[in-house]
Amino acid sequence: MNKLILALLSLTGMLAGCAQQEPHGEWISLFNGKDLDGWTVKIAGYPLNDNFANTFRVEDGLLKVSYDGYDSLLKGRYGHIFYKQKYSAYLIAVDYRFYGSQVKDGPGWAYLNNGIMLHCQSPQTMTVKQDYPISIECQLLGSDSIATRTNANVCTPGTEVVIGDQTAPSHCTNSDSKPSPAHEWTHVEALVLGDSIIKHIVGTDTVLVYKKPRVGGGTVNDYDPAYKKDGTPLKEGYIALQSESMPTEFREVKLYNLEPYMHDPAKLAEVIHQLQHRNDH
Repeated sequence: MNKLILALLSLTGMLAGCAQQEPHGEWISLFNGKDLDGWTVKIAGYPLNDNFANTFRVEDGLLKVSYDGYDSLLKGRYGHIFYKQKYSAYLIAVDYRFYGSQVKDGPGWAYLNNGIMLHCQSPQTMTVKQDYPISIECQLLGSDSIATRTNANVCTPGTEVVIGDQTAPSHCTNSDSKPSPAHEWTHVEALVLGDSIIKHIVGTDTVLVYKKPRVGGGTVNDYDPAYKKDGTPLKEGYIALQSESMPTEFREVKLYNLEPYMHDPAKLAEVIHQLQHRNDH
């Protein structure tokens, strides 16, 4: 895998002058714009597929995280909605924005906060009380006059990553992005290549790069120890979106599967380059 990392980094730079064209594969729309077909809900404190208060719903062609059925977030009712299929190598892209007001008793850190959970354990292996899946989070954040922060930071519930040459010392590590306006549509992507490289992208800017995701660390509660074997490389997993107390809308959730190219670093680098420059003129 180290050879793959070196080859990809080298070839991606070399391909800067290549002609721009869409690669031959197809984007997969994980959200169909109509319903939650293909998705599984898990809210802390509730059994699998108990979508308490219709937290996750589809309205007007948007996938929504809503709290209009909550009096407060009491009992730490953090939730996740998982796509049915797991992946190892891919580019995932979402368009999101925040709306409305944070639910009563929502913690300060969760204000204007959602996330794409990468390499998740399956929802079927989560306990009823478990708050977060063991996973890597690409945070989806907004900024306003109350809170200003970078976007697409990384957080590590039950996991660890390497940034530079060291294991990230904190649960969350900030990116280099500019703040994203809270109530405007924002485009965020995550490039995930097995247990090698993960990149976070806001708009067209790569804002954070890390590598060697693995199981480990803390910041996940009430999990089944059978599914947290520290030190295990995270080579694949499910994808989830969050409900952490802030109403959120998603108009697009799509994925480009890169697994067919993982054994051909030159082709992989070419496809990634084409994907990341697909809107260039």
